[in-house]
Amino acid sequence: MSTSADQTGSKYDAGQIQVLKGLEAVRKRPGMYIGSTSERGLHHLVYEVVDNSIDEALAGYADRVAVTIHGDNSITVVDNGRGIPVDIHPTEKMPGVELAMTVLHAGGKFDKSSYKVSGGLHGVGVSVVNALSEGLKVWVKRDGKEHYMDFERGVTHTRLKVLRDVPKKETGTTVWFKPDGQIFTVLVYSYDTLALRLRELSFLNKGVVISLRDERAGQEREETFHAKGGLKEFVQHLNASRKNLHPEVLYVETTKDDVGIELALQYNDGYNDTTFSFVNNINTHEGGTHLTGFKSALTRVINTYAQKGNFLKKADFTLSGEDVREGLTAVLSVKVREPQFEGQTKTKLGNSEVESAVKAVVGEWLASYLDEHPRTANIVIEKAVSAARAREAARKARDLTRRKSALDVGNLPGKLADCSLTDPALCELYLVEGDSAGGSAKQGRKREFQAILPLRGKIINVEKARIDKVLSNEEIRTIITAVGAGIKEEFTLESARYHKIIIMTDADVDGAHIRTLLLTFFFRQMPELIEAGFVYIAQPPLYRVAKGKDEYYAFDEKERDEFVKRLGNGDGKSVNVQRYKGLGEMNADQLFDTTMDPEKRTLLKVNIDDAVQADRMFQTLMGDEVEPRRVFIESNAQFVSNLDI
Repeated sequence: MSTSADQTGSKYDAGQIQVLKGLEAVRKRPGMYIGSTSERGLHHLVYEVVDNSIDEALAGYADRVAVTIHGDNSITVVDNGRGIPVDIHPTEKMPGVELAMTVLHAGGKFDKSSYKVSGGLHGVGVSVVNALSEGLKVWVKRDGKEHYMDFERGVTHTRLKVLRDVPKKETGTTVWFKPDGQIFTVLVYSYDTLALRLRELSFLNKGVVISLRDERAGQEREETFHAKGGLKEFVQHLNASRKNLHPEVLYVETTKDDVGIELALQYNDGYNDTTFSFVNNINTHEGGTHLTGFKSALTRVINTYAQKGNFLKKADFTLSGEDVREGLTAVLSVKVREPQFEGQTKTKLGNSEVESAVKAVVGEWLASYLDEHPRTANIVIEKAVSAARAREAARKARDLTRRKSALDVGNLPGKLADCSLTDPALCELYLVEGDSAGGSAKQGRKREFQAILPLRGKIINVEKARIDKVLSNEEIRTIITAVGAGIKEEFTLESARYHKIIIMTDADVDGAHIRTLLLTFFFRQMPELIEAGFVYIAQPPLYRVAKGKDEYYAFDEKERDEFVKRLGNGDGKSVNVQRYKGLGEMNADQLFDTTMDPEKRTLLKVNIDDAVQADRMFQTLMGDEVEPRRVFIESNAQFVSNLDI
């Protein structure tokens, strides 16, 4: 039996692959394993295969991963790792590669000696990719030979065979698969979606070269992601459209108590805290012990430095965590042997030992850095002190947005037409552009569960304003009070008075701008609402097509033309087409029927599938720096299909 020894002298062969059986359930309930059978699940298949390659890189055996989108939307992933074991498993009596491909939760990740840390453990395994593909082929270069086998919908089709001899130093795994049209509602891959994740993985795995190639006709392109500087380059990437307060990115990489810790941070002149945390390459959206350790160390060190340097001598306050993180861009990545995940989406780290390790490392390193770089230290402290003063001013404004209790209707904004039901799960809040549309919405709504809040003009751009200025804006205060859940660090999702908050604006440039300002506000000040799936965008029709008593509402030009053709018997004559420039042009009945009736309406749910990309996009489009916005507009102008002027 052939074996391969790793750097600690332990074996990585079929015997190390432990088995938890049950693949047949995957095809019956694919959503349980990959989240969905639409775009998200389709792309998740690629991530599962890539994770295996990255785990080989984490173990020190691979430094190249290549992903190819073929013309038929099939995928190939190639790495130069050790190759999946091909010897016969001692108890399962089949080759290791067949075991990994056909048995759920079979893999080297479950054996602690094969992989010290693994991102793939949090996933569902390549066997799920096999089960949900109409075909999967695997080539393994190992022990001087190239092995091959293939599968159909998770079932072995061609048993393992040797194709040819190869040089012994040539090792690695190639996986080709084609997602199953019987399972997925979407079968077309997005190059940009894959590129975002692969770029992120290159930042998180310093030195690994990851390439992405698209072979589809008319879409041919190729990119290579290679971050020699790791997280340092990640922070530079995030801050590309920001004005930084100090040129250098602060960076540390070390191991403490068997926890690998890598951290990069830099301050900019903005007012938001952009901190991303990862465990074994998994984005921990809900944070956890590693993030808590970082935040507490940052707050303690900066307060100590500020007191030592007499920065707070005239102030009657200490710097809060929110103060010291204003304008911060930071990425924290930890590598943990046995991560314990918790939280609603299983992306919150629970290991208590990681908190103390991160706290100790960051505390010692940052204190030393600030002592050795007084110029940078002074800039950071002054930014935090300025934030603290603004926080005090904001506290007074914030008090105006608080309600005494969920039942205290007397504290609600006067222009809010509230609903009669009090169960938040049944209640909807419409944020409506303008008083005239607000009037129609109030008349047409279902009063039991639909509340209407008309907004005058454009709210403040929170990307360019500090919290005290944000809270002095009347429209913002009105929204916060109506929602009832507080703001920023005082936000509590359980206090939200509505589980559907629907942005309803005109279908023109001004409406789009107001919608973007509201989305920026929710993303920066109440991101938990978006993460919980409480924020929606209404889809009012663009046209009314009528002839006699027959009328139809069209949401785009194609639909309009189809209705015109239908009503005009092909010639389109005597058909009345009305273009709605604003919601106020509809009467109450029309607005309810087309846009507010739960039985007929179309709502778009706002998701943050990629928080890193969302952060960069809001900063580019809504931030102070003009040049990145100009570049974005020039690059994307060709894709605009409908622009109202």
